[in-house]
Amino acid sequence: MTLMKHLRIALADDHAIIREGLVQVLNTHPGIVVVAEAKSGKEAVKLADNPELDCLVLDIDLQDRNGIEVIKSIRRNNQKLPILVLSMHPPSQYAARVLSAGALGYITKSEPTQELVLAIRRVATGAKYISPVVAEILAERFGDAQTAADPHQCLSDREHQFMMMVATGLTVNAIAEKLSLSPKTVSMYRTRTLKKMGMKTNAELVHYAIKNNLLA
Repeated sequence: MTLMKHLRIALADDHAIIREGLVQVLNTHPGIVVVAEAKSGKEAVKLADNPELDCLVLDIDLQDRNGIEVIKSIRRNNQKLPILVLSMHPPSQYAARVLSAGALGYITKSEPTQELVLAIRRVATGAKYISPVVAEILAERFGDAQTAADPHQCLSDREHQFMMMVATGLTVNAIAEKLSLSPKTVSMYRTRTLKKMGMKTNAELVHYAIKNNLLA
């Protein structure tokens, strides 16, 4: 009798209750076992050194580093570990960026457990997990050459994160606290973001995000 090979999964999320819930849910599915956890971007990058892992399930909003920065760090080190991003944010905000950075899939925390398990199994084989919603977003973003000229495409990952957080109503101080950065550093990102976008106020950023369906 041939024994089923378990997929060895690592989780990276800065909320302990989320990790605990995922461990309980995923470990009930045959052939899947969570073997490692990380609560920060730094820990996630270190976990990626483990050659026995089959997949890293990564959150975008980590306290010390943006999830996209984590993906890029892992890829710079030539690690081929399959990465699935599991986020609270709708695909329109981050899906294109995480896939461009080197993740193999993007799924939201609002999806049912069975869809998450399906995504993990697919990504763990080295294949991409592209939901119909994400596929539509990618077609809109990359199918039209004009989209490359959209101002927000020039933003760095951190600047893009700042813009999205402002668009959801967060103040500079609230963003600083959430990202564990100083208000001065966040203000610097604000200045750079507004300059690249050709804007002068946060209100303009909010209007832009709404107009371009970045909050959908």
